[in-house]
Amino acid sequence: MPYPDALKGNPKCIFFTDFDGTITLQDSNDYLTDNLGFGQKRRKELNADCLDGRATFRDTFLEMLNSITTPLPACISYLCAHITLDPHFSTFFAYAQSHCIPIIVLSSGMQPIIRALLTHLLGPAASAIEIVCNDAVPRPGKSLADPAGWTIAFHDASGFGHDKSLAIRPYAAHVRGMPQRERPVLLYAGDGVSDLSAARETDLLFAKRGRDLVTFCEREGVPFTVFGDWGEILRTVRGVVEGKTSVDEVAAEGAEEIRAEGDAEEQTTK
Repeated sequence: MPYPDALKGNPKCIFFTDFDGTITLQDSNDYLTDNLGFGQKRRKELNADCLDGRATFRDTFLEMLNSITTPLPACISYLCAHITLDPHFSTFFAYAQSHCIPIIVLSSGMQPIIRALLTHLLGPAASAIEIVCNDAVPRPGKSLADPAGWTIAFHDASGFGHDKSLAIRPYAAHVRGMPQRERPVLLYAGDGVSDLSAARETDLLFAKRGRDLVTFCEREGVPFTVFGDWGEILRTVRGVVEGKTSVDEVAAEGAEEIRAEGDAEEQTTK
């Protein structure tokens, strides 16, 4: 349901979300790198370089994936055996479908892996979820099924490889031109470095507790609320849809929660 089809039916919300580590409990790309590539130590070094601005996400991600020589079909089978869904996402997905809320995955992962995992974890109904992401392509003279036979094809030329903000902005521009009472609320959920480009683009950002995105938002002053699982997100979305709360109220509560956690941590270190 690509733009502008997602706006048909006058949805009260449009939910953009990261995939790895947000919908799933594990990050599939990290999992492949840690277990079939150069390992966790080097991956974490690259993540730190990206978060601190010493390298682009695009370059660090390419280095990670180039360390994996396992054929792509075998990678997909390996991930299907090990990657698990957030225990509350299925309930959120059912709620979204029953309330005509589009779910749009914006990912720095690759289309064949994400589609295979969603279908494996949610069944055929997962076809209702739009995916905007990178792709996997054969290396010259090889096939995806060959050892070291594939690489990533980035979505765009940005330093992110996939600048997620570019997918959100057409919706935001369209919504701004709608009558106030008809405007859907734009929401985004994420957890890591690849979500930095999307962090400022929606009405409310859900950042996963304890992850890199929280660190970035605190440092850059980006409003957000934290979540631990999709059960928390569902409670918030239900409140917004039913008019029991507003995104501004949720963001204010999120800021207060972060301040309280910071104060508590400061007290424990004294």
